[in-house]
Amino acid sequence: MGDVWAVSDIHGHRDALVEVLRSADLIDEDEHWSGGDARLWFLGDYVDRGPDGIGVIDLARRLEGEAADAGGSASAVLGNHEILMLGMHRYGPTPVPSDGRYSFEANWIGNGGVVSDLERLDQDRIDWLTTLPVIATDADHLLLHSDTTAYLLWGDSVDEVNAAVRAELEMPDLDTWWEMWRRLTTRYAFAREDGVAAAEQMLGALGGRRIVHGHTIGALVRGGPVTPEDEPVLYADGLVLDIDGGIYLGGPCQLVRLDEPDLPGPRS
Repeated sequence: MGDVWAVSDIHGHRDALVEVLRSADLIDEDEHWSGGDARLWFLGDYVDRGPDGIGVIDLARRLEGEAADAGGSASAVLGNHEILMLGMHRYGPTPVPSDGRYSFEANWIGNGGVVSDLERLDQDRIDWLTTLPVIATDADHLLLHSDTTAYLLWGDSVDEVNAAVRAELEMPDLDTWWEMWRRLTTRYAFAREDGVAAAEQMLGALGGRRIVHGHTIGALVRGGPVTPEDEPVLYADGLVLDIDGGIYLGGPCQLVRLDEPDLPGPRS
C-alpha cells in the first residue's frame, strides 16, 4: 500500500498546488503522475478567490487517470465552492424561492467567484464535478471538505451521504441546491465546546479514527493570523485535522501525509 496524502482549499492557486505535489514526488517536472501506488485526495474548493480554478480541476482530473494507470489513485471530493459555482452556472440571479433575499449570483460574487472559471465551465467539467463524492474514508481517516456535522442530514453512512448528494445534484430544484450550499458552508462543529462529542458522532456514524477537513482556515481554529509558515491544525483531542492553510490570504498550500498525520507535509 502506498502513502496517503491530502490537500484542500486550493482556490485557483494551481502553481502552488503543483509545487507541493512536486516536492512530495507525486508529480514530475512535466506535471505528470510520478507517485506510483500513492493515494492522493483533493478535499474541495478548487475554484474561486484565485486565478485558475478550472486549471486546478483539469489537473485533478488528469491525475485521476494517470494515477490509476500507475496503480495509485488521485481522488477528489466536492467542496462548497464547487456547488456555489455550479449553482451560479445553473441559476444565476434567480431568487431562492424559499427566501427571495438570496441568489447564487450574489453569493458567488460575494465569495470570490472568478469570471474566467465560470466561462470555462463546460459540460464535461460539470459532469465530472457532479459525480464526485462529498465524503470518503482512507487510511482510517474520514475525509471531507467542511467542518460540519451537516453531512449526517444526508445519511448514516458514507455511501448513503454520497448517494443522497449525487441525487440532489441531478434535481432541477433551486431550493434543493441552495440547501446543499447552505449545509456545506456551516463550520466550527469540532472547535466548539462540544466539538469532541461532535467529532465522535461523525466518526461513529461514518467511520475512521480521525476527521480530515478544509473549509475553515486553520489559523481561525488555533487563533491568530494567517502566515506562510502555518502548519495543519490538530485539535478536538486529536480527533480532527484541519488542512486549510488560507492560501488566498497568503497562507501555505498544505499537503499532508495521512499515514503520518502528525508530521508536516511539504508546503509552498
